[in-house]
Amino acid sequence: MTEPGATSAPPRVVPVIEIRARRGRAPIDLAGLWHYRELLYFLTWRDFKVRYRQTFLGAAWAVIQPLVTMVVFSVIFGRLAGIPSDGVPYPVFAFAALVPWTFFSTGVTQAANSLVGSQNLVKKVYFPRLVIPIAAVLTGVVDLAIAGVVLIVLMLAFGIVPGLASVWIVPLAGLAFITALGVGVWLAALNVRYRDVRYLVPFLLQVWLFATPIAYPSSLLDEPWRTLYALNPMVGVVEGTRWALLGTATAPGPLILVSGAVAVLLLVTGAAYFRHVEGTFADVV
Repeated sequence: MTEPGATSAPPRVVPVIEIRARRGRAPIDLAGLWHYRELLYFLTWRDFKVRYRQTFLGAAWAVIQPLVTMVVFSVIFGRLAGIPSDGVPYPVFAFAALVPWTFFSTGVTQAANSLVGSQNLVKKVYFPRLVIPIAAVLTGVVDLAIAGVVLIVLMLAFGIVPGLASVWIVPLAGLAFITALGVGVWLAALNVRYRDVRYLVPFLLQVWLFATPIAYPSSLLDEPWRTLYALNPMVGVVEGTRWALLGTATAPGPLILVSGAVAVLLLVTGAAYFRHVEGTFADVV
């Protein structure tokens, strides 16, 4: 009983979230992504721990893969085929390209399978599903940093000291992230409906590897073909990385502009398509 003269506490208001089906194309929920930023952090940390759990070498695999590929490319393309390397020792030339490429290919592979791999979470809890492929790509940032340190050590071993242009590495890494996320979001959404996408991804990345100037320089192409070649967004990332760290003479400005525009287009269209079919994931996955 309430004592005379005492005021009763106001009733507690319970927040209610009402989820309604949208008509037409739904806008990209940037506010929702920001609201679930803690979930993004925990998913990223979870994916990182799962990747290297019960492994003998752990995070060293982030370096072993590009190092082994660099050795193979140096023998086959650098020594036997005699492919030019823009005046840079071929091992450093190849490894500088393989570092961002490994980040890109790993991010695309993880993002493409992320929704199917998290189907229990997708079916039970509401949150912006775009968080899942973003976390899958973000996991590779640690690997990228580790491989970047090894690249610096390799450069110093060959007597190459990074100059002031090396500050461009940060935006170039951002461009690699945007490219990986754009492609990964497209493939993640398609993989929910068409499960044979997971068989397409390794083949796509294998072809994409040789369509990117990793084993060879883009300077072998004359203009305007060289600029058109940058419609492959990884061309700007690779050539920009070499210019920033190794000081190659070929100016990558037009390449980066074209590659950046294509990368942003991939991300915007991929996020829009992802958002359009997001409501069917729980039923189809």
